[in-house]
Amino acid sequence: MLKATALTYRNAYSGLSRSTWLLSLVMLINRSGTMVVPFMTLYLTSPEMGYSIGKAGYVLGLFGLGAFTGAWCGGKLTDRIGHYPVQLITLIGGGILFIILGQLRTFPLICVFTFLVSFVGEAFRPANSTAIAFYSKPENRTRSYALNRLAINVGWALGSALGGVLAKINYELLFWVDGFTNISAAVLLWLALKPSVQTADSSKKEEVRPLIAAYRDKTYILFILITMLFAACFFQIFTNLPVFFREELHLSEPGIGFLMAFNGIIIALVEMVLVYKLEGKRNIMYYIAAGVSLVSIAFWLLNIPGPPMLIAFLMILVITFGEILSMPFMNAYWISRTHPTNRGQYAALYTMAWAAAQTLGPMSGAQLAGYAGFNTLWWVVGGLAAAAAGGFYLIRHRS
Repeated sequence: MLKATALTYRNAYSGLSRSTWLLSLVMLINRSGTMVVPFMTLYLTSPEMGYSIGKAGYVLGLFGLGAFTGAWCGGKLTDRIGHYPVQLITLIGGGILFIILGQLRTFPLICVFTFLVSFVGEAFRPANSTAIAFYSKPENRTRSYALNRLAINVGWALGSALGGVLAKINYELLFWVDGFTNISAAVLLWLALKPSVQTADSSKKEEVRPLIAAYRDKTYILFILITMLFAACFFQIFTNLPVFFREELHLSEPGIGFLMAFNGIIIALVEMVLVYKLEGKRNIMYYIAAGVSLVSIAFWLLNIPGPPMLIAFLMILVITFGEILSMPFMNAYWISRTHPTNRGQYAALYTMAWAAAQTLGPMSGAQLAGYAGFNTLWWVVGGLAAAAAGGFYLIRHRS
């Protein structure tokens, strides 16, 4: 039994190109330094900075705007000059901007550089997504994206944990570490992944779709709109859900931290193996719709009476498997609709959908929870996620 399990895990990670592993390592290093964003509100409202929660909200709003516009520009640049230079430029530029931002004290300059940091940082994402498609094969593309997601989740967990320690010492350290991890990721990319490798485009070995602008692909635009709806629901897990756990279920901060870590642990242990077992077996949209349906059920579980920790644990378990089923195959879907020369456009729209949802979803959810209570919020969010699942199912037939 143990031997069979070990063989399954080995097979799940085998067959991926060296370049795919390097790109995931670059993402791991980059995300391990992601510690400014989770602590930005605490930093701005700290006695040292002295800004109000309202002003901190403006700064976070500009961060969301920068992410949205940066994704669009990053996609355009990727199609024009290639994914390799865009990744190098954005990693180095983002690192420098983070260090500068940590030295600023006046509110207007903080606003300007927060926008720039987010703009440059999010421009990296379409280029990185396009690079993964470039260096992977059609038969292991979903696993290649799953490996990248694993790097993001592990990096985020490490960055958040280290960020909490550094913030207690000095908030300015967060900006220095975030800056140097960006630059370190750029150095690794430059040393280990040469641009000359791109002369052999793997996409030539697969069926290539006719060239069409992403903005004119009506089915894809529908997919993006539904993805934005789903993402707005999903982002409640990192914003309004912890508040609910503390205020309504009366869980402690360590308990909430354990639940959030549990999400990452399951992803690390299960996602690659599950994707390996499912990839190529059924229509991609079947898995996406099933995963989003699980997310819907997870939010509705929060309104069931019972022992608080059990309800919270069950909810995190269900939503994590919903995430594992849906998100790797979402990446596989948008790649399946691309031509080698327009992948930046498709990647940009996909990244923009998540960036917009990250801003609008938590903000709208907080307003609804404040006005009508958390129970109403979870019924509504679950209902919207169920509608998104239905939308993905309809796309399955349309595709």
